[in-house]
Amino acid sequence: MPNTFTRTYIAAPEHIDELGHVNNTVWVQWIQDMATQHWDAAARPEDRAAFFWVVVRHEIDYRGNVGLGETVQAETWIEGPALGAKSHRRVEFVDAAGKRLVSAATTWAMLDRASRRLARVRPEVLAPFQ
Repeated sequence: MPNTFTRTYIAAPEHIDELGHVNNTVWVQWIQDMATQHWDAAARPEDRAAFFWVVVRHEIDYRGNVGLGETVQAETWIEGPALGAKSHRRVEFVDAAGKRLVSAATTWAMLDRASRRLARVRPEVLAPFQ
């Protein structure tokens, strides 16, 4: 079972678009925030010091939305083993009734902080997420 990370988001006025619900660009920001916060919460200190991640791909399915003041529960996890410098992550957002609103499959590449070059993701780097 993967190590999951959860967080609650509340739709604030700056998140709302002209249609009266959370704008798609906000969902993308929340997806990135979830990945970053999960890394910060679970990664070993030496790995946080040595590496950082950049997104290479987002695949997002929008199935619903929320309006001003409504909340969503977000959950993220690493999906499967790393492939070279890449790792796959899932992020799901559900409303208060438990309905899945947004589902994302994202691919991230790990870079070495010193060289700024791609770094192969070793099993021990992902171990805290498994």
